[in-house]
Amino acid sequence: MMSTTTRPESSRLRPADILRLAGTGLRARPMRAFLSALGIAIGIAAMIAVVGVSTCSRAQLTHQLESLGTNMLTVTPGTDLGGTDVKLPVDAVGRMRQIEGIQQASSTSLVEASVYRSSLSDTSATGGISTLAAEQGLLDVVAGEVDKGTWLNEATSAYPATVLGASAAKRLGVVEPGTQVWLGGTSFTVVGILKPSVLAPELDSAALIGGPAAERLFNHEGSPTTVYERSRDSAVERVRALIAPTISPQQPSAVKISRPSDALAAKDAADQAFTSLLAGVGSIALLVGGIGVANTMIISVLERRREIGLRRALGAMCSHILVQFLAEALLLAGAGGALGCVIGVGVTAGIAALRGWPFALPPLIVLAGLAVTVLIGALAGLYPAVRAARTPPTVALNSQ
Repeated sequence: MMSTTTRPESSRLRPADILRLAGTGLRARPMRAFLSALGIAIGIAAMIAVVGVSTCSRAQLTHQLESLGTNMLTVTPGTDLGGTDVKLPVDAVGRMRQIEGIQQASSTSLVEASVYRSSLSDTSATGGISTLAAEQGLLDVVAGEVDKGTWLNEATSAYPATVLGASAAKRLGVVEPGTQVWLGGTSFTVVGILKPSVLAPELDSAALIGGPAAERLFNHEGSPTTVYERSRDSAVERVRALIAPTISPQQPSAVKISRPSDALAAKDAADQAFTSLLAGVGSIALLVGGIGVANTMIISVLERRREIGLRRALGAMCSHILVQFLAEALLLAGAGGALGCVIGVGVTAGIAALRGWPFALPPLIVLAGLAVTVLIGALAGLYPAVRAARTPPTVALNSQ
C-alpha cells in the first residue's frame, strides 16, 4: 500500500492583512509619513491646479467667443509705401456696406478734444482718455454692453452728452450717469458707462460722443479712425480680401485689417505655453516628493531590520516582506496623491469662482494625477522593498 504525501500550501497574505501591515508601519512614524505624503500632495496639487485653471480659462474664452462671435473685422488706416500716414475716406463705412456678405458696419473717429473731471483739473494730466465720435449702431457691431445709463441716441448724439468706457469712467472718478465732465472746454453730461469691451478694448479708455455734436461743437469732420464690421461666418475670409481694395482702390496696402478673435486665440496659445511651463515645475515638485517617499522607505527598512528578521524567523517569506514594504510605499503615495487631488480641485474651483469662470476641470485629469502618484509610489518603494526582502534573518536579528 503506497502512502501519499500532501505538499503544504504556500503561505499567502490576504489584502486586508497587507493593508493592516502597511498602515501599522506608517502609523509608527506619523510625522515622517505625513511630511513624505505632503511632498507628493504639493506636487500633484500644483499640476492639477495649473491644468485646471488653464482649462477653466480656455472654457471662458470659448464661451466669450461663442457669445461675441468670431465674424468681426476691424479696419484701421496704415501708411503708404513712402511711410506717410494715410486716412480712411469719410464714406468708408458706406463703401464697406456695399460688399456682399457684410451684415453690419460702424465706425469711430478721433476728436481733438481732451477730457477732464472738471474745468479745474490739471490740463497736463489727461489720464490717457481719448474722445471718439461714435455712430449709434456701434455697440451692436462690437457686441458692447452698457453697464449704467443708456447709449447714444438721436437726441443725445446732437447735444453735449457722452458715454464713458469702463476704464475712462474709473480714471475720471465717475460712478453714475448724470455727472458732468469737462470735454474739449465744454461741460458734457455722462449719460452712460460701458462694460469692458472684449473685442474693442480701445473703447474702454474713451469718451464717446455723437457725430452731430462733434461736428457742431468741435467742427469735426474727420475720417473714421476705426471701422468695425460683421459678416456671415462663411464669408469672413472673402470679405477680408475685398475690404482694402473697396475702401482704398489706389492704396489697398495702406489699409490694416485685423480680427479681434484672432488676438484672443493668440493670447490663449500664450497662456497654454505658460501653463506647460508651470506644469513642468509641478512635475519637478512631484519628482521631489517621490524621492522623499523613497528616502522614507529606505530609512524605514534600516530602522526595522530587527522586525524584518523576526518576521522571517517566524516563517514570513521574502515575498511577504516585499509586499509589505511595497504596500507601505503605495499607501503613503496614494494618501499624498488623494490629498493633492483635493487641494488641486479646491484651488481650481476657488480661482474659477473668483474670476467668474466656468469650472471645467476634466475628471480624467484628477484620476490621471492619482494614478501617477501611485505609480511614483510603486517606483519609489520598489528598491527599499527588495532590499528588505533580501535581508537574511540572521543578519537582521543581529543588527544593532
